[in-house]
Amino acid sequence: MRIFALVVIALFTAGMVKGRAQTTTAIRRSTDVLCLVPNAVGVAKAWADHDPKGLAQWGLSTLTTLTANYILEAAITKNRPDGTGRHAFPSTHSAIAANGATFLMRRYGWKWGVPAYAVTAYVAWGRVRCHRHDWADVLAGTALGVGSAWVFTRPLSRRTNISLLPATFGDDSRGLTAIIRF
Repeated sequence: MRIFALVVIALFTAGMVKGRAQTTTAIRRSTDVLCLVPNAVGVAKAWADHDPKGLAQWGLSTLTTLTANYILEAAITKNRPDGTGRHAFPSTHSAIAANGATFLMRRYGWKWGVPAYAVTAYVAWGRVRCHRHDWADVLAGTALGVGSAWVFTRPLSRRTNISLLPATFGDDSRGLTAIIRF
């Protein structure tokens, strides 16, 4: 969790070197990098926790997000607000960031999800601010990323194994012995 916070702070700080008035280029570059951070943190967390099911769930949700995103971009040719292309809808950056944030939230809880959603919100804002997308584009991308991760990601259950065994105590006493493994 601390590594995640440090990476986000470092990237935000790097994007604000020019002072309070960030240029459009700095915002665009920061969103290009930050959209990947929730996914990178999700993969790193799953790897560090030896969570192969989590890695598989992340992979399925990310593959679904990207496939659906690129199909929609090809089918819906919408011009970008800055005039640089015809693939504005939906926002891939927002979809990728939202996919990673939702994976972290669903799999590992709010302590991981809330900072990741903050990064996602910045990415969405930044894409609109630098005129690469409008709000409909980033909302659609975000919905796509959230939906894919929601479908494929299951919460990490910390199951408690409980075994009940019949037991005899002394001469005539009978009962149950419980073994609980956390």
